[in-house]
Amino acid sequence: MSADVVIALDVGGTTVKCGLVTPAGEVKHAERHATGADRGPDAVVETVLTAAEKLAATASAAGLTPRAVGIVVPSVIDEAAGVAVWSANLGFRDVPLRDLAEARLGLPAALGHDVRAGAVAEARLGAARGTRHVLFMAIGTGIAAGHVVDGRAHAGAHGAAGEIGHIVVRPGGARCGCGARGCLEAVASAAAVGRRYAELAGSAATAAQVAELAGQGDPVAGQVWRETVDALADGLITGQALLDVEVIVLGGGLAEAGEALLAPLRDGIRERITFHREPRLLRAALGDEAGCLGAALLAADIVDRADIVDRKVDTP
Repeated sequence: MSADVVIALDVGGTTVKCGLVTPAGEVKHAERHATGADRGPDAVVETVLTAAEKLAATASAAGLTPRAVGIVVPSVIDEAAGVAVWSANLGFRDVPLRDLAEARLGLPAALGHDVRAGAVAEARLGAARGTRHVLFMAIGTGIAAGHVVDGRAHAGAHGAAGEIGHIVVRPGGARCGCGARGCLEAVASAAAVGRRYAELAGSAATAAQVAELAGQGDPVAGQVWRETVDALADGLITGQALLDVEVIVLGGGLAEAGEALLAPLRDGIRERITFHREPRLLRAALGDEAGCLGAALLAADIVDRADIVDRKVDTP
């Protein structure tokens, strides 16, 4: 018996995580491919479309019916037009990826931002399931966020909402990749933690190693970790003042530190709270599957809308 699935693709700078997912979020098939960003944007687009095409064939061979395609990328996205406006990681500039996917597969497609899609997945299926107002923040090489209300992410007027990593928390501080100084991303991303430790200790360490060393009482690592937590608390209290969410979910590599990060960060937020309501602070539940599941939810929303229209048309 045939069953509906959607084709989901999370296109990262290194890996394309993709699969076949039911509209309810059950993964029926998953696979990964090298993005090959060094080959140029046209080659990346072809990799994505070929992977989607093969997933459609895999679905049909398994007796599954692909209904739609969801693609998410690390880019400024014009969601209404289905265009990846700009992506440093992928070299995209004004790539009409939604239309290209629809033409190639003959299926409706949706294009979204990877972190916003991950936010939707955590809000609907993950750590914040059942919560109306959610802020999801991914802390990895960079820092980005997604604001979700009633299961829907807000992209902003120009597709660039959620850039919490570029809130200036340390005026005049370290230079950020965006050109400003003292951005949260320049101070508290996983990459920044490693750089700061190397600067003070004279030896290299990853953010995970810095967290471990801090837990073991290493004084330099302890200083770096405290600086990181303080900066994150400043960034998140700004986010809470603007958005007034019920739950903040932390994902990405730095969140792998678990309570070593969450416990002092809760204290830091609590110290800064005045009249705002203190949000619950949770670790992401979906790991690196969040983006792919978020892509599936974007596609499933297309199916839902189409089904609603069909029902209205069929109603006498």
